[in-house]
Amino acid sequence: MQGRETYEYAVIRLVPKVEREEFINVGVILFSKRKKFLGIKYKVDEERILAFSKDTDVDMIQKYLAAWELICDGSPKGGKIAEFELSLRFRWLVACRSTIIQSSKTHPGLSDDPEAVLVDLFERYVM
Repeated sequence: MQGRETYEYAVIRLVPKVEREEFINVGVILFSKRKKFLGIKYKVDEERILAFSKDTDVDMIQKYLAAWELICDGSPKGGKIAEFELSLRFRWLVACRSTIIQSSKTHPGLSDDPEAVLVDLFERYVM
């Protein structure tokens, strides 16, 4: 039986007009050092996004989030950041930024199954 270990997560936000500071939750990213887990779950809901801001380039948002996923996976297609060890990749992805894709502050928790927690958080904050 595996024990519960700490994890950190952040909610991924789409901020179509940064100057207005309004956002839609589009995903969750979760990191557990002890479980050696870094995962992301997101949904690009075109209808919802365009209802929020009709000028948003939905294809670009999809590409940005797909790049985040490549970084989480450590894929060579994720570029230099994807080569970093897990904790550095997570810190880079959740760093404070003023772009149209941002993340919340990180929040801690305990779990023996970070992947299940990721799904639960996604259902709670995005869906």
